[in-house]
Amino acid sequence: MISKLHNCLYKAITGILFLSVFSDASAQTESMILDEEMAKRMAALPLHCIETEYPNKLNQVLTDSTYLNSPKNLHHIFYGCFDWHSSVHGYWLLATVLNQFPEADFSKEIVTLFDKQFSPENVAAELKYFEPKLEKSFERTYGWAWLLKLHAALIFSPLDKEHGWSKNLQPLTDFIVTSYKEFLPKLVYPIRVGEHNNTAFGLSLALDYANTLEDRSFWDLISNKAKEFYLNDCECPLNYEPSGFDFISPCLQEAELMSKIMYKEDYEKWLKKFLPDLFKKKFTLEPGKVLDRTDGKLVHLDGLNFLRAQNFYAMAFALPENWVKFRALGDQHLQASMNYVSGSDYMGSHWLATFLVYALEQRNRIWMVEVSN
Repeated sequence: MISKLHNCLYKAITGILFLSVFSDASAQTESMILDEEMAKRMAALPLHCIETEYPNKLNQVLTDSTYLNSPKNLHHIFYGCFDWHSSVHGYWLLATVLNQFPEADFSKEIVTLFDKQFSPENVAAELKYFEPKLEKSFERTYGWAWLLKLHAALIFSPLDKEHGWSKNLQPLTDFIVTSYKEFLPKLVYPIRVGEHNNTAFGLSLALDYANTLEDRSFWDLISNKAKEFYLNDCECPLNYEPSGFDFISPCLQEAELMSKIMYKEDYEKWLKKFLPDLFKKKFTLEPGKVLDRTDGKLVHLDGLNFLRAQNFYAMAFALPENWVKFRALGDQHLQASMNYVSGSDYMGSHWLATFLVYALEQRNRIWMVEVSN
């Protein structure tokens, strides 16, 4: 179901970013565009941590003593922002903001950073880390998926052709795509947890990459695997969510993924079986609560609110007759946590801005359709 329309929408969305500017937790507007000041505030978070080496969670297998090394020596690009995947999606946020405001003062800092970091030598060092057998599954598939999303954002940068960032990153991207193609046929069961290993989340971001790059074989592999895993699912126990450390909703994330690979009529029938309560008039879903934002695990619930919002916005886009309801549910979750991103403790600030921007990227798709109508 790769379509030029979907691809054009993606390009338009990444070129016309969206951010809700709420003066307080209850304020709402119909069209919310990321202005330069807000973009500067969001970019400041990854710019602060992208070269901050410590604290750092390496999450590695020690193949031999040479792997007892500093994060920067192990990962020449993605060593900041606490862990590898947060560094990757921090770069994605910067690429996304740069695409919208290439002439802004803060964009000059992003360009300088990209020129320094996305060198062939640094990419080769990142790729070398994956060479040992025990490291080939490193960041599978969460970090892999964010790397693909980053690469797509670099390709759409108006500055990429001149600077060659995506070309330099291509060897690592090719390795990740090949790793996906080798791994997915061997994955017999989906992983339905609410953290990094969630299969539906990784498939969703990888599907976007395949669609953007018009990689038909990769798209078909992901789509077929998603149908194999989820097409016969029904009555997902949304009332069991969230678990204490979730930043992904297993039920809603699955629904978001399936909205990308099914025709509207089929998707609506599937969703009514999968999450029938969504269509009840009085359906509500309480946002996740965080009582200690200095705790790196507990603050996951802020991320959950942003990803739930993204999921609801995706379902609203797929089923426009329900978008008022689904958008309201998304906005409720977005507002529950968006005031805790800028200026928050490092345990949240090193990653939450990405999830806020990701949710609002999806929200803007609804707004664009509303405006066009």
